[in-house]
Amino acid sequence: MDASGLPLLDRRIADCRACPRLVSWREETARVKRAAFADWTYWGRPVPGFGPADARLLIVGLAPAAHGGNRTGRMFTGDRSGDVLYEALYDVGLATQPTAVHAHDGLELKGVRVTSPVHCAPPANKPTPVERDTCRPWLVQELRLLRPTLRAVVVLGGFGWQAALPAFAEAGWSVPRPRPAFAHGARVPLDGLELFGCFHVSQRNTFTGRLTPAMLRDVLRTAGHAAQLPTRGG
Repeated sequence: MDASGLPLLDRRIADCRACPRLVSWREETARVKRAAFADWTYWGRPVPGFGPADARLLIVGLAPAAHGGNRTGRMFTGDRSGDVLYEALYDVGLATQPTAVHAHDGLELKGVRVTSPVHCAPPANKPTPVERDTCRPWLVQELRLLRPTLRAVVVLGGFGWQAALPAFAEAGWSVPRPRPAFAHGARVPLDGLELFGCFHVSQRNTFTGRLTPAMLRDVLRTAGHAAQLPTRGG
């Protein structure tokens, strides 16, 4: 595997300006800011994936949050969704700490990488289908670079699921036809890769109890086992 491949891809992603609506929104949000973060210099660019280049487990979200990843420059960092995700990864032994505050806070993932099918923060957290499809080549390239070590993937939410399946097909995996439907706890084998569905760690899901910390830990632990990563608990 070309060790420079993924870092180079991440740099190219961070310079992307392909979607005018997303460019305008992410940069306007970075200028206006949220009052609680008035003293921050926002990242305000596409947010690349986070985690080692030899990851065995990939977590696929939706898109960066306007005042989370778009502010900090790191996936799921600085917002409540990330708080839930990284605490669960820590609980099962796949992260070095339970919190993600900023890009240089010392957090490291153990055999896990986190990415998304859309790399810019979208208005109302809703990318358009065209924006999703425009961003897909980045995910396809990331999957190809990860393929030598990748053994399991957890997709968070139906949008990520619908975006990820075509990317897996383009990256060389055989995806069943008809394409499997998203469901929490879904498990689909893809040519030596195990694909898992999980409700998204959005505030709507976690505040209402649709996704509990225990449910999230169960999926991550099962996926970790499928990826042959050492996990704890359960």
